Amino acid sequence: GQETTLFSIITNLLHHGMTIVGLDYGFKGQMGVEKVLGGTPYGATTIADGDGSRQPAQEELDGARYQGKRIAETAAKLFG
Repeated sequence: GQETTLFSIITNLLHHGMTIVGLDYGFKGQMGVEKVLGGTPYGATTIADGDGSRQPAQEELDGARYQGKRIAETAAKLFG
């Protein structure tokens, strides 16, 4: 469901001419299979229980920081 949700959002952003910066494969935290985690090439995500009891895992937080850094770098290149 996470990839479908992100892809639906991305499609709308592209219709408005926005630049998309995903969570590329340079972030190795999305490659493991040892435990269930959020995060896809479309963007950083987390998995939450319905009652909000599950907090983001360290790998998910690291992915969000990695993507945030890439977004800032891309914005600096585009707008100097």
